[in-house]
Amino acid sequence: MLTRYRILAAAALALAACGAALAEVSVTYVKPEQFSDVPYGVREREQVMKDLTAHFTHLGKQLPAGQTLKVEVLDVDLAGWVYPRRWGPDDIRVLRGGADWPHMHLRYSLEEDGKVLRSGDSELANMMYQQRMNRYPSDDALRYEKQMLDDWFQKEFAPAHKAG
Repeated sequence: MLTRYRILAAAALALAACGAALAEVSVTYVKPEQFSDVPYGVREREQVMKDLTAHFTHLGKQLPAGQTLKVEVLDVDLAGWVYPRRWGPDDIRVLRGGADWPHMHLRYSLEEDGKVLRSGDSELANMMYQQRMNRYPSDDALRYEKQMLDDWFQKEFAPAHKAG
């Protein structure tokens, strides 16, 4: 019985050590109340930012251990147009697939041991957002924005493939 506890304790320590070595992601939103298109309600706006932060964190798990990705979100324009509802608290977002594509402006830096490996300022857009296959479920309110972030992350941070 005591041996079992020692094995569990050793496994927990090993798991904690691995978790400490994972890449980190830091996301800040610069003047979100002035973004081009996020919900006007504070609660809804905070939910969008929380969901985007979770997605950046999810993407950051692909980075090598010990790296830190710092992202400043400077502007967000969600896919579609918002139409106010006459009855009910929530507005309706209509996606037409035209000039209503998602857009984001980001400033980022990838660091390791205090040294900047890569940094930049990116204007993301997904003009063909409804013409592409999307792996996110249709009930995901940010499915097109997540797809756009996936493309950006893959382009900026995917390891180069060696020809051979």
